[in-house]
Amino acid sequence: MAIDDAQLDRAFSSLADPVRRAMIARLSRGPATVNELAALFPITKQAVSRHIQVLEAAGLITRTRDGQRRPCHLVPAALEALTSWIDEYRLQTERRFRRMEALLNSAQVPKPDKEEQES
Repeated sequence: MAIDDAQLDRAFSSLADPVRRAMIARLSRGPATVNELAALFPITKQAVSRHIQVLEAAGLITRTRDGQRRPCHLVPAALEALTSWIDEYRLQTERRFRRMEALLNSAQVPKPDKEEQES
């Protein structure tokens, strides 16, 4: 799943809030209704609903209808897209550090012999 800059901004912005991160963590274990999510936090159901709307707008969760229930579901592909984006930059950084380490190792000054130290 390719992710454009606007989606990336919405996703990371939505994950900046600790309540929403906790909701994502809970939904990683399976679907949950607004009431089930609300029970986890000392905030109103209205506030929980707003958090859910933000996560939905970011494409991180979806809601379905199951009779009277409207469970929220995590969208694994959206999280995978974020992980892939982060991994790309992590791998680039690791490659740079390995090159820098190799350069530093090749440029190390040899230690003087014992005879040179005694003079």
